[in-house]
Amino acid sequence: MQIASAPRLAALIGGAGFVGTALTEALVRSGWRIRIVGRNPGNARHLMPLGNLGQIAATRADLRVPASLEPALAGADVVVNLVGILDEKGGQSFAQVQAKGAALAAQTAARLGIASFVQVSAIGADPASPSAYGRTKAEGEAAVRAAVPGAVVVRPSLIFGPDDGFTNRFAGLISAAPIVPVIAPETRFQPVYIKDVAAALHAVIEGAPAGQAGSTFELGGPQVFSMREIMAFIAAEIGCGGKPFIDTPDVGARLLAAFGSLPGAPLTRDQYLMLRKDNIVSPGTPGLAELSITATPMEAVAATWLSRYRSGGRFGGKTQA
Repeated sequence: MQIASAPRLAALIGGAGFVGTALTEALVRSGWRIRIVGRNPGNARHLMPLGNLGQIAATRADLRVPASLEPALAGADVVVNLVGILDEKGGQSFAQVQAKGAALAAQTAARLGIASFVQVSAIGADPASPSAYGRTKAEGEAAVRAAVPGAVVVRPSLIFGPDDGFTNRFAGLISAAPIVPVIAPETRFQPVYIKDVAAALHAVIEGAPAGQAGSTFELGGPQVFSMREIMAFIAAEIGCGGKPFIDTPDVGARLLAAFGSLPGAPLTRDQYLMLRKDNIVSPGTPGLAELSITATPMEAVAATWLSRYRSGGRFGGKTQA
Protein backbone atom coordinates (compact mmCIF):
# COMPACT_ATOMS: atom_id res chain seq x y z
CA MET A 1 0.00 0.00 0.00
CA GLN A 2 1.34 3.41 -0.93
CA ILE A 3 1.51 5.87 1.96
CA ALA A 4 0.45 9.39 1.05
CA SER A 5 3.16 11.98 1.59
CA ALA A 6 2.56 14.79 4.05
CA PRO A 7 1.53 18.16 2.59
CA ARG A 8 4.47 20.46 1.92
CA LEU A 9 5.27 23.15 4.48
CA ALA A 10 6.01 26.78 3.62
CA ALA A 11 7.52 28.99 6.33
CA LEU A 12 6.57 32.61 5.62
CA ILE A 13 8.72 35.06 7.57
CA GLY A 14 6.62 38.19 8.01
CA GLY A 15 3.69 36.28 6.55
CA ALA A 16 0.98 38.08 8.54
CA GLY A 17 1.29 41.24 6.44
CA PHE A 18 -0.28 42.45 3.22
CA VAL A 19 1.67 40.23 0.78
CA GLY A 20 1.83 37.30 3.19
CA THR A 21 -1.94 37.24 3.54
CA ALA A 22 -2.45 37.02 -0.23
CA LEU A 23 0.29 34.40 -0.59
CA THR A 24 -1.16 32.30 2.22
CA GLU A 25 -4.53 32.31 0.49
CA ALA A 26 -2.93 31.17 -2.77
CA LEU A 27 -0.87 28.41 -1.16
CA VAL A 28 -3.60 26.88 0.98
CA ARG A 29 -5.75 26.40 -2.13
CA SER A 30 -3.08 24.09 -3.55
CA GLY A 31 -2.72 22.10 -0.33
CA TRP A 32 0.34 23.63 1.30
CA ARG A 33 0.68 23.83 5.06
CA ILE A 34 1.66 27.31 6.21
CA ARG A 35 3.76 28.40 9.16
CA ILE A 36 3.61 32.14 9.75
CA VAL A 37 6.85 33.31 11.36
CA GLY A 38 6.88 36.68 13.12
CA ARG A 39 7.57 38.65 16.27
CA ASN A 40 3.91 38.54 17.29
CA PRO A 41 2.08 35.30 16.37
CA GLY A 42 -1.21 36.96 17.33
CA ASN A 43 -0.96 39.10 14.19
CA ALA A 44 -1.68 35.96 12.16
CA ARG A 45 -5.12 35.31 13.66
CA HIS A 46 -6.90 36.69 10.61
CA LEU A 47 -5.23 34.03 8.45
CA MET A 48 -6.53 30.96 10.27
CA PRO A 49 -9.97 30.88 8.57
CA LEU A 50 -8.25 30.74 5.15
CA GLY A 51 -7.25 27.10 5.62
CA ASN A 52 -8.55 23.85 7.00
CA LEU A 53 -8.11 22.96 10.67
CA GLY A 54 -4.39 22.83 11.42
CA GLN A 55 -3.32 23.88 7.93
CA ILE A 56 -2.08 27.31 9.09
CA ALA A 57 -0.02 27.85 12.23
CA ALA A 58 1.96 30.75 13.66
CA THR A 59 5.21 30.77 15.60
CA ARG A 60 7.30 33.46 17.24
CA ALA A 61 10.71 34.44 15.85
CA ASP A 62 12.66 37.64 15.33
CA LEU A 63 15.13 38.28 12.53
CA ARG A 64 17.28 40.14 15.06
CA VAL A 65 17.47 37.10 17.39
CA PRO A 66 19.39 34.18 15.81
CA ALA A 67 18.32 31.55 18.34
CA SER A 68 14.64 32.15 17.57
CA LEU A 69 14.82 31.28 13.88
CA GLU A 70 16.01 27.68 13.79
CA PRO A 71 12.96 26.14 15.53
CA ALA A 72 10.68 28.41 13.50
CA LEU A 73 12.07 27.21 10.15
CA ALA A 74 12.76 23.57 11.02
CA GLY A 75 10.97 21.09 8.76
CA ALA A 76 9.99 23.61 6.09
CA ASP A 77 10.17 22.68 2.42
CA VAL A 78 10.50 26.32 1.40
CA VAL A 79 11.22 29.56 3.25
CA VAL A 80 9.87 32.89 1.99
CA ASN A 81 11.27 36.05 3.56
CA LEU A 82 8.67 38.81 3.23
CA VAL A 83 10.07 41.15 5.86
CA GLY A 84 10.76 44.76 4.93
CA ILE A 85 10.30 48.22 6.45
CA LEU A 86 9.71 51.60 4.81
CA ASP A 87 11.15 53.68 7.65
CA GLU A 88 13.20 53.14 10.75
CA LYS A 89 11.09 53.15 13.88
CA GLY A 90 10.20 50.94 16.83
CA GLY A 91 13.82 49.97 17.33
CA GLN A 92 14.13 48.55 13.81
CA SER A 93 16.75 49.71 11.33
CA PHE A 94 17.09 49.02 7.61
CA ALA A 95 20.44 47.31 8.20
CA GLN A 96 19.10 45.07 10.97
CA VAL A 97 15.94 43.99 9.17
CA GLN A 98 16.63 44.06 5.44
CA ALA A 99 20.34 43.16 5.35
CA LYS A 100 21.35 41.31 8.52
CA GLY A 101 17.88 39.83 9.01
CA ALA A 102 17.71 38.43 5.48
CA ALA A 103 21.22 37.01 5.88
CA LEU A 104 20.29 35.31 9.15
CA ALA A 105 17.13 33.80 7.66
CA ALA A 106 18.99 32.36 4.67
CA GLN A 107 21.92 31.11 6.77
CA THR A 108 19.48 29.37 9.10
CA ALA A 109 17.68 27.75 6.16
CA ALA A 110 20.99 26.55 4.73
CA ARG A 111 22.05 25.11 8.08
CA LEU A 112 18.75 23.20 8.23
CA GLY A 113 19.25 21.84 4.71
CA ILE A 114 16.39 23.86 3.19
CA ALA A 115 17.43 24.53 -0.42
CA SER A 116 14.29 26.42 -1.52
CA PHE A 117 14.40 30.05 -0.42
CA VAL A 118 12.53 33.05 -1.84
CA GLN A 119 13.64 36.56 -0.95
CA VAL A 120 10.98 39.24 -1.52
CA SER A 121 12.93 42.39 -2.24
CA ALA A 122 11.88 45.49 -4.19
CA ILE A 123 12.53 47.26 -7.46
CA GLY A 124 15.14 49.82 -6.55
CA ALA A 125 17.37 47.39 -4.65
CA ASP A 126 20.84 48.62 -5.57
CA PRO A 127 24.13 48.58 -3.63
CA ALA A 128 24.79 52.08 -5.02
CA SER A 129 21.35 53.48 -4.10
CA PRO A 130 21.42 56.86 -2.33
CA SER A 131 18.71 55.54 0.01
CA ALA A 132 19.42 53.19 2.90
CA TYR A 133 16.26 51.29 1.95
CA GLY A 134 17.55 50.50 -1.55
CA ARG A 135 21.09 49.68 -0.37
CA THR A 136 19.99 47.30 2.39
CA LYS A 137 17.53 45.55 0.08
CA ALA A 138 20.48 44.85 -2.25
CA GLU A 139 22.68 43.77 0.66
CA GLY A 140 19.94 41.39 1.76
CA GLU A 141 19.71 39.87 -1.72
CA ALA A 142 23.49 39.34 -1.86
CA ALA A 143 23.58 37.78 1.61
CA VAL A 144 20.72 35.41 0.75
CA ARG A 145 22.45 34.29 -2.45
CA ALA A 146 25.72 33.75 -0.56
CA ALA A 147 23.97 31.42 1.90
CA VAL A 148 21.53 29.74 -0.54
CA PRO A 149 22.93 30.05 -4.09
CA GLY A 150 19.71 28.77 -5.67
CA ALA A 151 17.51 31.31 -3.88
CA VAL A 152 15.02 33.21 -6.03
CA VAL A 153 14.72 36.97 -5.63
CA VAL A 154 11.38 38.65 -6.38
CA ARG A 155 11.26 42.44 -6.72
CA PRO A 156 7.80 44.04 -6.96
CA SER A 157 7.10 47.66 -7.81
CA LEU A 158 4.46 49.47 -5.72
CA ILE A 159 1.77 46.92 -4.82
CA PHE A 160 -1.90 47.88 -4.92
CA GLY A 161 -4.89 46.05 -3.46
CA PRO A 162 -7.79 46.43 -1.02
CA ASP A 163 -5.61 46.69 2.10
CA ASP A 164 -2.55 48.39 0.62
CA GLY A 165 -0.73 51.31 2.17
CA PHE A 166 -0.38 52.94 -1.22
CA THR A 167 -3.71 53.76 -2.90
CA ASN A 168 -5.53 53.92 0.44
CA ARG A 169 -3.07 56.41 1.89
CA PHE A 170 -3.28 58.68 -1.14
CA ALA A 171 -7.07 58.39 -1.28
CA GLY A 172 -7.33 59.48 2.35
CA LEU A 173 -5.03 62.44 1.75
CA ILE A 174 -6.81 63.56 -1.41
CA SER A 175 -10.28 63.28 0.09
CA ALA A 176 -9.26 65.46 3.06
CA ALA A 177 -7.17 68.13 1.33
CA PRO A 178 -8.62 71.18 -0.45
CA ILE A 179 -5.45 71.37 -2.56
CA VAL A 180 -3.41 68.26 -3.35
CA PRO A 181 0.40 68.60 -3.23
CA VAL A 182 2.28 66.13 -5.44
CA ILE A 183 5.81 65.17 -4.42
CA ALA A 184 8.13 63.84 -7.16
CA PRO A 185 5.44 64.41 -9.83
CA GLU A 186 7.51 63.06 -12.73
CA THR A 187 8.88 59.93 -11.03
CA ARG A 188 7.54 56.84 -12.78
CA PHE A 189 6.06 53.73 -11.19
CA GLN A 190 4.68 50.42 -12.48
CA PRO A 191 2.10 49.43 -9.84
CA VAL A 192 1.36 45.71 -9.59
CA TYR A 193 -1.78 44.02 -8.23
CA ILE A 194 -1.46 42.10 -4.98
CA LYS A 195 -3.10 38.97 -6.42
CA ASP A 196 -0.60 39.00 -9.31
CA VAL A 197 2.27 39.24 -6.81
CA ALA A 198 0.85 36.32 -4.82
CA ALA A 199 0.40 34.29 -8.01
CA ALA A 200 4.00 35.02 -9.01
CA LEU A 201 5.34 33.94 -5.64
CA HIS A 202 3.16 30.83 -5.78
CA ALA A 203 4.58 29.95 -9.21
CA VAL A 204 8.13 30.49 -7.98
CA ILE A 205 7.52 28.31 -4.91
CA GLU A 206 6.04 25.55 -7.06
CA GLY A 207 9.15 25.65 -9.26
CA ALA A 208 7.78 27.04 -12.50
CA PRO A 209 9.29 27.78 -14.92
CA ALA A 210 12.02 25.13 -14.98
CA GLY A 211 15.55 26.26 -14.35
CA GLN A 212 14.60 29.30 -12.28
CA ALA A 213 16.88 28.53 -9.33
CA GLY A 214 19.00 31.59 -8.70
CA SER A 215 16.76 33.81 -10.85
CA THR A 216 15.58 37.34 -10.19
CA PHE A 217 12.06 38.39 -11.17
CA GLU A 218 10.83 41.99 -11.30
CA LEU A 219 7.07 42.42 -11.00
CA GLY A 220 5.30 45.38 -12.54
CA GLY A 221 1.80 45.99 -13.80
CA PRO A 222 0.79 46.60 -17.43
CA GLN A 223 1.05 50.39 -17.17
CA VAL A 224 3.70 52.91 -16.20
CA PHE A 225 2.41 56.01 -14.38
CA SER A 226 4.07 59.18 -13.18
CA MET A 227 3.33 60.12 -9.58
CA ARG A 228 1.09 62.91 -10.86
CA GLU A 229 -0.88 60.42 -13.01
CA ILE A 230 -1.31 58.04 -10.07
CA MET A 231 -2.66 60.83 -7.89
CA ALA A 232 -5.01 62.01 -10.65
CA PHE A 233 -6.29 58.46 -11.19
CA ILE A 234 -7.03 57.99 -7.49
CA ALA A 235 -8.69 61.41 -7.29
CA ALA A 236 -11.00 60.53 -10.17
CA GLU A 237 -11.86 57.17 -8.60
CA ILE A 238 -12.95 58.79 -5.33
CA GLY A 239 -14.91 61.64 -6.92
CA CYS A 240 -12.28 64.33 -6.33
CA GLY A 241 -11.10 64.77 -9.91
CA GLY A 242 -11.87 68.50 -9.81
CA LYS A 243 -9.48 69.29 -6.97
CA PRO A 244 -6.39 71.35 -7.87
CA PHE A 245 -3.03 69.55 -7.91
CA ILE A 246 0.13 71.46 -7.08
CA ASP A 247 3.53 69.99 -7.93
CA THR A 248 5.85 70.29 -4.94
CA PRO A 249 9.21 71.77 -6.01
CA ASP A 250 12.26 69.70 -5.14
CA VAL A 251 13.33 72.23 -2.53
CA GLY A 252 9.92 71.85 -0.86
CA ALA A 253 10.17 68.06 -0.86
CA ARG A 254 13.63 68.28 0.69
CA LEU A 255 12.31 70.60 3.36
CA LEU A 256 9.49 68.18 4.20
CA ALA A 257 11.98 65.32 4.33
CA ALA A 258 14.18 67.27 6.74
CA PHE A 259 11.39 66.94 9.32
CA GLY A 260 10.78 63.27 8.52
CA SER A 261 11.69 62.07 11.99
CA LEU A 262 8.83 64.01 13.57
CA PRO A 263 5.47 62.27 14.30
CA GLY A 264 3.01 62.63 11.42
CA ALA A 265 5.64 63.79 8.92
CA PRO A 266 4.54 62.91 5.35
CA LEU A 267 8.00 61.96 4.12
CA THR A 268 11.31 60.79 5.57
CA ARG A 269 14.64 61.77 4.08
CA ASP A 270 15.22 58.20 2.92
CA GLN A 271 11.81 58.08 1.23
CA TYR A 272 12.61 61.37 -0.50
CA LEU A 273 15.81 59.82 -1.86
CA MET A 274 13.87 56.77 -3.10
CA LEU A 275 11.35 59.00 -4.88
CA ARG A 276 14.08 60.61 -6.96
CA LYS A 277 14.45 57.41 -9.01
CA ASP A 278 11.92 55.64 -11.27
CA ASN A 279 10.43 52.43 -9.87
CA ILE A 280 9.83 50.38 -13.01
CA VAL A 281 10.81 46.95 -14.30
CA SER A 282 14.30 46.79 -15.84
CA PRO A 283 14.30 45.96 -19.57
CA GLY A 284 14.94 42.27 -20.22
CA THR A 285 14.38 41.18 -16.61
CA PRO A 286 11.98 38.21 -16.22
CA GLY A 287 8.64 39.11 -14.67
CA LEU A 288 4.97 38.22 -14.64
CA ALA A 289 4.86 37.16 -18.28
CA GLU A 290 7.64 34.60 -17.78
CA LEU A 291 5.60 33.18 -14.91
CA SER A 292 2.54 32.91 -17.20
CA ILE A 293 0.65 35.64 -15.31
CA THR A 294 -1.33 38.34 -17.10
CA ALA A 295 -0.84 41.65 -15.30
CA THR A 296 -4.03 43.26 -13.93
CA PRO A 297 -4.60 46.97 -14.76
CA MET A 298 -5.22 49.20 -11.76
CA GLU A 299 -8.40 50.64 -13.25
CA ALA A 300 -9.89 47.14 -13.52
CA VAL A 301 -10.03 46.59 -9.76
CA ALA A 302 -9.28 49.76 -7.77
CA ALA A 303 -12.90 50.97 -7.60
CA THR A 304 -13.83 47.96 -5.45
CA TRP A 305 -11.96 49.38 -2.45
CA LEU A 306 -11.47 53.08 -3.28
CA SER A 307 -15.25 53.59 -3.35
CA ARG A 308 -15.17 53.89 0.46
CA TYR A 309 -13.49 57.29 0.07
CA ARG A 310 -16.22 58.76 -2.14
CA SER A 311 -18.87 61.04 -0.78
CA GLY A 312 -21.81 58.66 -0.50
CA GLY A 313 -19.59 55.57 -0.50
CA ARG A 314 -19.58 53.20 -3.45
CA PHE A 315 -22.74 54.79 -4.81
CA GLY A 316 -21.09 58.23 -5.01
CA GLY A 317 -20.02 59.66 -8.32
CA LYS A 318 -16.48 60.11 -9.65
CA THR A 319 -16.65 63.72 -10.71
CA GLN A 320 -17.22 65.67 -7.53
CA ALA A 321 -14.79 68.48 -6.71
